[in-house]
Amino acid sequence: MSATTPPGTTAPGFTGPLIGADQLAARRGEDVVLFDASVGSHRGAAVRIPGARPFDLDGELSDPASPLPHTMPGPRRFTEALRALGVHDSDTVVVYDAQGVYSSARAWWMLRAMGFDRAAVLDGGLPAWIASGHPVEQEPAAYEGPRGTFTARPRPGLIVDADAVAAALADPDAAVLDARTAQRYAGTAPEPRPGLRGGHMPGAAGLPFGELQRDGGVMRPTAELRTAFEAAARGRERLYFSCGSGVTACVLALGAVLADYRDLAVYDGSWSEWGLPSDRPVATGDAPDEDDPR
Repeated sequence: MSATTPPGTTAPGFTGPLIGADQLAARRGEDVVLFDASVGSHRGAAVRIPGARPFDLDGELSDPASPLPHTMPGPRRFTEALRALGVHDSDTVVVYDAQGVYSSARAWWMLRAMGFDRAAVLDGGLPAWIASGHPVEQEPAAYEGPRGTFTARPRPGLIVDADAVAAALADPDAAVLDARTAQRYAGTAPEPRPGLRGGHMPGAAGLPFGELQRDGGVMRPTAELRTAFEAAARGRERLYFSCGSGVTACVLALGAVLADYRDLAVYDGSWSEWGLPSDRPVATGDAPDEDDPR
C-alpha cells in the first residue's frame, strides 16, 4: 500500500514543496541548506548556485548493493550521507538540478521518505536561477564543513518495490502512472538502458513528466496539474509512479502533492527492473487497456 504523504507546507516561509528563484534569492542570507542533485552529464558540473552542496544520487545517496541505478539507500547510509553533508534535523533544505525540475524531485522525495519535510524544490532549477539574473559560482557543488546531526526516520510506503506495484495494478482504487515519454511507454522507441524490454506495465497509464511543466522547466499551476492527474488516473486518488529508473517518477510525485493528492508511492526500480527479461507482463501500444474494469 502507498503511504499518505505529509501536508504540502514543507518548510518555514514556504507555501508548498516549490520555491521560486526570486524567493530563494531573498532567503540566501538565512540558514538554508542548498543541494545540487543533478545527474547524468550535469552531475558535477562546474557551475553551481553559491554554496550548493552535492546530493549525489549516483554515489553516496544510492544503494551500492543494488544492480539497479540510483536506488534508495537504507536509513543508516542515508543518515551518514546527510550528516557528512552537514544537515541537521532543524535545517531548511532547497534542492535544485541543472535541467530544471528533474532529478531534484527525486532528492526531495527521498528526504520525505526518510521523514524530513523541511525541504522544497527550486522551480525551474538552475536555468530559472540564471534566467532571473542571480549569481553562480564557477565550481562544482562541494561541502567540507562540520558534520550534521540528521537522523533518518523512514516512512514505509513512499518508496515501493515491484510486488507492491503489481498489487496496485490489480487494485480498482489505485492507478499506476508512467512518467516516461509516450514513445517509450508504447514500446515504439528503444529504452536507453540495454537489455530492457519495450512497452509498459499492463494497466498502467502514461503521463510523461514533461506534461506537468511549462517551457523553462517550471511546474504548471495547481489547477492544470489536477486536470492532468484526474485524466490519467481516471479519478482514482491512490497513485503509484514509475519511470525509467525512479527519477522522473518523483516529478509526478511532486506534481501530485502540488495538486493535493496524498496517497502516493514511487516505484524505486521502475522500468530498469520491470523491463528486465522476466515473467512480469509487458504491454505495448499508446493507451492503457480500454477494457480495464478499474
